[in-house]
Amino acid sequence: RAAVLAKADLTTEIVGEFPELQGAMGRKYALLQGEDASVAAAIEEHYKPQGPSDRVPTDPVSVAVALADKLDTLVGFWAIDEKPTGSKDPYALRRAALGVVRMLVENGGRLDLKDILVPAFNRLLTEIYYRHKLGTLGEIGKLREQGIPDSFAEELENRFGGSIKATSDESEADISQFYPGWSKEKFADLLSFFHDRLKVYLRDQGARHDLIDAVLAGGNASSSNDDLLIIVRKVEALGKFLYSEDGKNLLAGTKRAANILAAEEKKKTVIADAVDPALFRDEPEKNLFAAVNQAESRAAQAIQNEDFSAAMLALSGLREPVDSFFEHVHVNDEDAAVRANRLALLARIRAATNQVADFSKIAG
Repeated sequence: RAAVLAKADLTTEIVGEFPELQGAMGRKYALLQGEDASVAAAIEEHYKPQGPSDRVPTDPVSVAVALADKLDTLVGFWAIDEKPTGSKDPYALRRAALGVVRMLVENGGRLDLKDILVPAFNRLLTEIYYRHKLGTLGEIGKLREQGIPDSFAEELENRFGGSIKATSDESEADISQFYPGWSKEKFADLLSFFHDRLKVYLRDQGARHDLIDAVLAGGNASSSNDDLLIIVRKVEALGKFLYSEDGKNLLAGTKRAANILAAEEKKKTVIADAVDPALFRDEPEKNLFAAVNQAESRAAQAIQNEDFSAAMLALSGLREPVDSFFEHVHVNDEDAAVRANRLALLARIRAATNQVADFSKIAG
């Protein structure tokens, strides 16, 4: 009901004369009409937050309509490639994205953006195509103005011809399956835009930019980086961990491992696909291997439970074995098999810590 009425007051003469009263008048009209208090509040609050100092709505109905309104705006502009460039942002798209970030983070809201936005792009793609079919967008060449390549429009014409109707759900599915890359590419670009706004927000809150970059680069980006609240929680846990003695020392050891790996990978040195315990010669190798197995398993379980402090605690168990390994073991052994095996062990360190963040992007 709130979504139906959210823009109704824009048609009134008073809002026409005084645009700054949009939403405020809608709330008054709704209350006079006997609407639910949450519906009336949402009509006014779905425009919020309108800036970094504006308050964030907290009523669930207001939050839902505000998110829908902003996400709909962003999807529409991204679909036609009308994005902010440099300092120019005539449609306040940065403000809309920052509003989404603030509402989710400050309300502790969970939203998998991929599950919301990819279907939204698919629906918009279908609508653009059908409008073209019905003649409201003009010739195929005109579709370029809607962000749709000429080749795509031509392919749709060749495939479907005049055999589909705009009311057919099945044909809508056919269109999204026919050109799935379009929606995924649009989503990936929009998600990157959200990440940029999240960085601005977190930096304003005092978070280190390198920790944000490390979290975004680590883990399984396809399954976690579209939930903005999870990113924030990882950054917070990583920041606390790196202020501890274990965190500082593990960071140094992990960066050393990453630097050695990067150098050897650049030289195309052979690195074993998996660690073979039979090739261990020194006790620190065995200890590190056991520690990595344990830390990797415990950290993975903690991440699955979304307990990122516990994940950091699990990784802290690597500190002493990593220090001992670098103190007593020569990685570039003359025996090629031993060297490849030791490099694979370093790769396991990198993989274990990468579950939370890419430590190579952290300063210090």
